[in-house]
This record gives sequence, C-alpha cells and structure tokens, in this order.
Amino acid sequence: MTTIISHHDRVILRELARRQMEHARSEKNRQLIRDWCRHNACKGERPMIHLELWTFQQEIIPPLLRCESESARQIETLLYNQFLNRELFDDDRPVPDYFPISWDVRIKPFDLAVRQQHTTGSDGRESVGHQFVHQINDLAEDFPLLKPSPIIFDRAAVLERFNQIADLFGDWLPPRLVGRGLYSVPTQDLLHIMSMETMYISMIDYPEIFHQMMRQYTDDTLRLYRFMEQEKLMLPTTACEELGQGTWCFTNELPAEPVDGSLKASQLWGFMDSQETVGLSPDMFGEFIFPYYQEISSEYGLLSYGCCEPVHAIWDEYLSTLPNLRKVSISPWCDEAMMGDRLQGRKVIYHRKPSPNLIGVGTVLDEAAVREHIRTTLRAARNLTLEITQRDVYTINHDIAKARRYVEIIKEEIINHW
Repeated sequence: MTTIISHHDRVILRELARRQMEHARSEKNRQLIRDWCRHNACKGERPMIHLELWTFQQEIIPPLLRCESESARQIETLLYNQFLNRELFDDDRPVPDYFPISWDVRIKPFDLAVRQQHTTGSDGRESVGHQFVHQINDLAEDFPLLKPSPIIFDRAAVLERFNQIADLFGDWLPPRLVGRGLYSVPTQDLLHIMSMETMYISMIDYPEIFHQMMRQYTDDTLRLYRFMEQEKLMLPTTACEELGQGTWCFTNELPAEPVDGSLKASQLWGFMDSQETVGLSPDMFGEFIFPYYQEISSEYGLLSYGCCEPVHAIWDEYLSTLPNLRKVSISPWCDEAMMGDRLQGRKVIYHRKPSPNLIGVGTVLDEAAVREHIRTTLRAARNLTLEITQRDVYTINHDIAKARRYVEIIKEEIINHW
C-alpha cells in the first residue's frame, strides 16, 4: 500500500524533480548522451569516466535529506542519485529526463532465502561487513534442498509505485517504466548458499551433481527470460538504462522500440560475471562454469562481462569466444598490458576499474600515484575504446573536493596522454 506523502515532503520532492530535469535538458547532458552512443559502438573520441556514488552515498546524501517521512526520504535519495554526480564530481554519468521504474522481475535461486550476518559499526547500525549463512554444506547430502527457482514479480506493486511518482511530480519529471541489462551471476548466487570451499570441493567430490546444479540454475534463468518475453516485461536497453558495473546501455545496435509490443532477450544488453571462481584453474573453469555462462550469455544481444575477477587467465580459451561480447572488465587484479594486447582489433570496450585504494584510503589524495595509475591504463588501452569506472569506494572521508579532484586528474591525464 502506497504511503501518503505530506505537503511538506511533496514540495521538496518536486523541487528535486525540477532540478533533475534541468540537468537532463542541458546541452552538456545532450552531448554526454551522444558521446555514450558513440562510445558503446566503439567509435568514441575519448574515454568515458564514472565515479560510482552508491557505495559511499552514506557520506553524501543523508545530510542533504529534508523530507520527514521515511518513504519520502527514500524517493528523495533516488532523485539525488540521478544527478548528484553532475553537481559534485562532473564525471560522465548521464542524467535521464524521467524517473526510472523497472519491473523488478527475478528468480529466487533454488527457492532458498539468502541469510546474512552483518557486523555493526560504532553507532550500533549494520555496516558493510557481512557473511552469508551457509545452507548447503555437503552438496550430495543437501542437494534435495535445491528446489526449482520461483519467479518473483509483483506487477501491481510496480504500477502502484508508478502512479505514486506520477502524482508526486510527474508534471515536472515523468516516471517511466524502463528496462535494464539482463543480469545473471550464477556463481555469486551459489556463494549465497554455500561456502567457497564447499563450491570448489564439490567440483572434485561430486562433479556430476555439481553439473546438475548448474544445469538447474541455467534452466531456471532461461525460464525467467521466456516468462519476461511472454509477459512483455523486456523493455529496450538502448539509452540511459543501467547495464550494471557503473555503465549504461546507450546503443543504436539494438531495438529502441518493440515492434509487436514485445522484445526478446536477444534484443537486449546482458551482464555476467564470475568473481567467485578466481581460485579455479582455467581448465576447471572451462569444465564446470563456462558452458553454462556461455549458454546464458548467448541469449543476449550485447554482453558486458566481469567485475573484480582478473579475466586475463580465462580470456584466450573462453571469454574471447563469446561473439556478442562488447565490454570486458579490467579489474585492479587484471593484467592490463596483456588484455590491452588481446583486445587490439576487436570491437570490445576495455572497461577499466582502477584500484579504489587511490581515493578511498587516507585523507589526502596522492595525486602522483593517481596519475601513474591512470597513465598505466592509458598505455595499455592505446588504440582501444576505453571506459573508466571507479567502483567499490566505501568512503571518501567525507571529502567531496577530494573525489572531484580525483575525476579532474583522470580528465587531465586523458587530455595529456591519450
């Protein structure tokens, strides 16, 4: 049931909605959108830069909040998330001319509720640190716990949310039902229910059962996609829709509008990663993981792959064979030079994730270290399409100027060395 928003809070939300629309209609934002379209087609003239806010927004947004009710403050936070990068950091995050609402349809893997235990901070609140409560401890004994994954979807709740936003400030900033990159991270979902040790040992002790588990997960994912197609829940991923990993879907290579009211998975962007298998040999990755990733990723029109895992170890035999791959994550643990060499002549974006230590550790920005770090990337990605997304920064020590300067330095290095 939608909570009633007070007049006081409505005034604040409408003010922020107007602010977002002003940014969205600016010539700078229009140019950014043109730049992103060319970038994702590997025709861009410069690297794109994004400092991801959400991991340290607890230092930025709460002091800005003026709404009184918790429901209004949640909407207020979402609005700030749409345009604060423009005002505070001046990176390349685009500002949409609408309030995005997604269908939020997903599977509940193996019908098991994910259980977590969080650490607490000095203020007594839950902090980032956490561990998952393992429910699968011996795959053979516990396999009966792995049920078919139900599809979670509440159409009425989404439409109610849509109508609430339209009533609040739709005349200034309209709500829009938007798609987002299809998202599948099988090994992450496994680590939500079993330890990494259990996952690794199961491949050795119970290889057939492990394959059976991966087959079940893959089938459940494909069933989700067929459901989304049938229910017309697949919306275009060609503009400011989130792709995951701090990037966006801008492209002219996929349908911007459904022809018959429906799109297929093959007409959308998708994202996958497998951070949890960094301890596997390439051969074991190829035997137990890649066939299922290959099958799921083949559903997508365009693919963005990778998060923190160093992809260079599995590039030649596996990832390089994915025909729809358009972005590949070059994490702090990746061999930058090797991947720069491997991507030469390919229509694949070198999606660099610099070390978060550069900005998140210490109270003073080590500008020389930042410059050298970025220069290394610029050398490795020479002649490629480069995207720089700064992720996993959990604190900037409440220093907005430090974060803005970080982005400025990256821009300066690009001007001087790209």
